[in-house]
Amino acid sequence: MADRAGEAHEPKLWRLEAPDEASMLGFAAAQAAWLEPGDFVALSGDLGAGKTTFARGLIRALVEAPSLEAPSPTFTLMQIYDAPRGPVVHADFYRLRSALELDNLGWDEALTGAIAIVEWAERIPAALPADRLDATIRFDPTRGPDFRILELRGRGTVGRRLSRALGVGALLKQAGWEDARREFLQGDASIRAYERLARADGGSAILMISPPRPDGPILRYGKPYAAIARLSPDIRAFIAMAEGLRSQGYSAPKLIASSIEEGLALIEDFGTETILEDGVPNGARYVEAIALLVDLHGRELPDVLPVGAEVYKLPTYDIEAMQVEVELALDWYAPAVARVAVPSGARMQFLALWRELLSPILSQRTTWTLRDYHSPNLHWLAEREGFARIGLIDFQDAVIGPPAYDLASLLQDARIDLPDDLEMRLAALYVRRRSSADPGFDAESFAAAYAAMGAQRATKILGIFARLDKRDGKPQYLRHLPRIERYLAKNLAHPLLRPLALWYQNHLPRALGQPLEGRTPQDPRSDRP
Repeated sequence: MADRAGEAHEPKLWRLEAPDEASMLGFAAAQAAWLEPGDFVALSGDLGAGKTTFARGLIRALVEAPSLEAPSPTFTLMQIYDAPRGPVVHADFYRLRSALELDNLGWDEALTGAIAIVEWAERIPAALPADRLDATIRFDPTRGPDFRILELRGRGTVGRRLSRALGVGALLKQAGWEDARREFLQGDASIRAYERLARADGGSAILMISPPRPDGPILRYGKPYAAIARLSPDIRAFIAMAEGLRSQGYSAPKLIASSIEEGLALIEDFGTETILEDGVPNGARYVEAIALLVDLHGRELPDVLPVGAEVYKLPTYDIEAMQVEVELALDWYAPAVARVAVPSGARMQFLALWRELLSPILSQRTTWTLRDYHSPNLHWLAEREGFARIGLIDFQDAVIGPPAYDLASLLQDARIDLPDDLEMRLAALYVRRRSSADPGFDAESFAAAYAAMGAQRATKILGIFARLDKRDGKPQYLRHLPRIERYLAKNLAHPLLRPLALWYQNHLPRALGQPLEGRTPQDPRSDRP
């Protein structure tokens, strides 16, 4: 890759150098990897520059036939190939004079669910969709008779996918991983994607694809939900926290290479073993996870971390962030799962009760709150010593918040059952070790904060999992709701949370595993049972 350039009014231009035909076919195959049904590839350039060669490379990769001839459709005008991702339409507009001739060819019908590859596409401007890949091929006779320059522009929504694909290629080449085998890893409930890379020499790494978070609709304060909830806007937070955790002696992935602009990071691979063993909590591993939290929560930690030549400031997990999270239960869980509508007055009361509960907790000592400190994100690195055996991932949304939050996240795991007696023993172990290290540690206040953070987290997750089902078409998360409802009921049993418990009984009993019918509404501020 020679360089990237572009003007403000044009999509980003990617300029690739192809010294021979094999290079051109390779570039085409790389683009075929990310094309989807409905995509349109517009090929332009001088006569004989190599449009058909590039189209042939695309078609061979899409059809998965490396020796397919794929001739130019100059005279047939259109050729259709069957491919695993759907039909591939290869067309040539050079001999066409108007869009009417396309209608006679049955163009619109041919394109349904297909990937279109069109040579001389610029001759029929009306046929060019707003979302497309423009590929222009030019001679460079000063560098040899076979040397070509390939210019790629992704227009509309295609631009993001093109930028990501080429950015990944550039990053892997820079890091010396361009020949690695790539395996997609099943993601979770986030906008990020991951791949495991394996080299012939046995080395492995993880490719993290974390594009800048798109702005959602304005919710309040002129901000979208993500900004109010203090979710990381881009990959800088991950890079900063990874280096920050490593500087404190914790096992966060080493950074091999990164591109903040493209939202990419190539990082150390911690493997597949977590603090679970065969899907069941391993008590000894959980003890090390507790030891890590005790150590972390006893340190004086910075709230500003370096990111290259810049700095990243950890946001504060404040009342506004926690309130907007628990509101997810009212917006998604209540109507979709509990089948109730929470009146505006009850919503205001709900938020007032949460504010009253959270204010004293958030006024106490805060620390790095990793926020997703639970079994899927805690790898077991048996070859290391002490709490360094806990490999940390998925900490990009870390904030400055209450230490009780991460303990609740660990011991009230949304996806697996932790026996009550094991939760109690591990929580007691944390309290004993904190008390031993810090004579000023208040165990009673911490127990109240643990219940409050557990209730806040459970309420939030009820809303998130209901949203994943209703909005994102991921019903598999609903199977976890009974477990989270049990957590919520258990946390609300703490005396400090009694007013909130009564609110749930009145307005959202389903969240406590209770039916709505037959219950007598009560004043949540009343002490009456």
